[in-house]
Amino acid sequence: MTALRSAAFTNSPAPAVQPELPACDLCAAFATASAAPRSPFAPGEQLFRQGDPVRLVYRVQKGAVISYRLLSDGRRQVTAFHLPGDFVGLEAGIEHTTTAEALSTVHASAIERSELAARADVHNSLARALWQITVRAVHRSEHHALILARQGATERVVAFLLDFAGRLGHPEFIDLPMTRQDIADYIGLTIHTVSRTLSQLQAEGLIEARSTRHVRIVQRGRLESLCA
Repeated sequence: MTALRSAAFTNSPAPAVQPELPACDLCAAFATASAAPRSPFAPGEQLFRQGDPVRLVYRVQKGAVISYRLLSDGRRQVTAFHLPGDFVGLEAGIEHTTTAEALSTVHASAIERSELAARADVHNSLARALWQITVRAVHRSEHHALILARQGATERVVAFLLDFAGRLGHPEFIDLPMTRQDIADYIGLTIHTVSRTLSQLQAEGLIEARSTRHVRIVQRGRLESLCA
């Protein structure tokens, strides 16, 4: 089972076949940034908190980060899961609207937002890269909204599994860095509903939940038909 685990969420070295993260103007800006935050971040450690002034923008190199906001009634709303190559903290306002927390040991590079903005003012290619990242974030938010708009619990859970698998390259085995409570807070269900739905999907032979964190996609076509 260990060999099947995604190296992105563990402390073990990445497999030789794992491709390098693509180079881009934005990545180059991070590589030459003057900011050097302490790294790594331990599981449960916060990169920033909701309401903090926006100072640093992060690029996840290894591990996984969860973003969430606390609502006025005390409930938690998970807004995103960030994987290697993702950018965290790119916000238009002066304060963070969410809290970003490490789900596993996270290695991340960082750049001061003011420095990033200054560079973008003089480098059109960097400005275009920032625009592309912003558009991608909007698309992910729209996709998340579509998951939440689905009425049935089964549709929401399946849509989440397929979306997350797609971000990992559609593997047969999915190593989930988040807990079932995290999933529940992301798709607007209770943890009991998420667990019950996963058990139902396993009973129907569509998935194989080897543990609370490891899922095997058995019948991808049938899962996709549930979200059609």
